[in-house]
Amino acid sequence: MPKVAYHLDLPETHSSAVVFASPHSGRDYPWSFLRGTVLDEKQIRSSEDAFVDRLFDCAPQFGAPLLRAGAPRAFIDLNRASDELDPALIEGVRRAGHNPRVASGLGVVPRVVANGRAIYCGKLPLAEAERRIGLYWKPYHTRLQALLDSAKGAFGESILIDCHSMPHEAVESVLRRGTRRPEIVLGDRFGASAAPEVVDLVEQAFRRAGLEVARNAPFAGAFTTMNYGRPSRRQHAIQIEIDRALYMDEAQVRPSGDFHAFRRLLRGVIAEVAAIGHREQRLAAE
Repeated sequence: MPKVAYHLDLPETHSSAVVFASPHSGRDYPWSFLRGTVLDEKQIRSSEDAFVDRLFDCAPQFGAPLLRAGAPRAFIDLNRASDELDPALIEGVRRAGHNPRVASGLGVVPRVVANGRAIYCGKLPLAEAERRIGLYWKPYHTRLQALLDSAKGAFGESILIDCHSMPHEAVESVLRRGTRRPEIVLGDRFGASAAPEVVDLVEQAFRRAGLEVARNAPFAGAFTTMNYGRPSRRQHAIQIEIDRALYMDEAQVRPSGDFHAFRRLLRGVIAEVAAIGHREQRLAAE
């Protein structure tokens, strides 16, 4: 089993209402799990948001906590609801309505990784799925809720930045002739999970760094933004997808030669985003 449900990096001085989270960058693949999959060690990592936690690891320096998954996405998907169980994978689970994520094999315990490649050759017992949810999903989300509650209590609002990466080819379906390829996709569930002025400030931070930004296409946000985003209550949740080609070799699942330069570029963005959560900055922007 993965050693821990999450890692938490806290700032020395908590000065921002922003909470950064990386639910898909976990890379603790226990041997027992790898032995039970039909995929090799490189294939099993294809749906992992590899190195995203390293890209955002400076967040505490700007007064904001960073919550990082311990368990890998192929083992337990922390960006799914705990009841999104796949009857095609989990024994004893009944089909309950149509859920496109579950139907495609991407439930809370995934059946497939990228490109629809099956993880297992058979089914898993329901008890195993429940064990993973109890040991990894619940502690992660309990801690995330506590961080957001703490931010709101201290600053009057909370801003969750849910950090992800996307395959380079993921935006092909939304490209239009004469437009630049998006390098960053912000998801706010079409305005349902964050106030427009908050999303505008996040977008401006990326654009000032010279990055091309799109919203909600092809990624509008999943469970995390839907569950935690309540802008009417000053609880905002924004999903960030970063083109992996900017910093990594996708085929080899390793940092590219551009990794350190992009990490330095992103440091400035993270500083600006964290500053959005400073009470003085928000009042000035409004």
